[in-house]
Amino acid sequence: MSDFSNDIWTEPSVDVNTLDNLGPLRALAGVWEGDRGLDIKPKADGPRRQAYIERISLQPIDPVTNGPQLFYGLRYLLIVNKPDNVKSYHEQVGYWLWEPATNTVIQTLAIPRGQIAMASGVVDPRAREFELVARRESETYGIRSNPFLEFGFRTVEYRIKVTVEDDGSWGYEEDTVMLVRGKEDEPFHHIDRNRLFKVAEPEANPMARGVAQAL
Repeated sequence: MSDFSNDIWTEPSVDVNTLDNLGPLRALAGVWEGDRGLDIKPKADGPRRQAYIERISLQPIDPVTNGPQLFYGLRYLLIVNKPDNVKSYHEQVGYWLWEPATNTVIQTLAIPRGQIAMASGVVDPRAREFELVARRESETYGIRSNPFLEFGFRTVEYRIKVTVEDDGSWGYEEDTVMLVRGKEDEPFHHIDRNRLFKVAEPEANPMARGVAQAL
């Protein structure tokens, strides 16, 4: 039985100021840097540990509606480098979304390895710590990979745990569970973790900027 109304058309009223309506995501808005990254990744001879530095920009978008469904969110761009190496080690784009009506946080992500995912979790609006999950078999909050990754490094689950610290910084730990070809009986936990410190405040979303200019 569906939890949704048969009225899939009527849009709700929105607040133009996204930054005032992000629930637990408000603490993540802005531009952040971290130099404490640790990546535990699979290699032919076993797990390998790699240090990394990171810069991530999370900027508010205008409110988004799907008929009666309403999201406030942050658009993000994440760039990771090995220390003293200009070549990008990892790049990721996507959205962090907050649905006030259901207290749901969603993270969408896309990486230039030919892989996308969407993770979710029910979160208290005042939470300083929360976890989101995506699973390969899910028809909604799932994972999709290009044919080679499905063949060699099948991702079956993705988890991210976010913790906002008292000093305003925030950290994350990701656990990407893979079935590596030839070692499928022993799932590999690809771990990434870092702590991020703010280097710039977020901008207002375009709709809010437009209202401010009109005044």
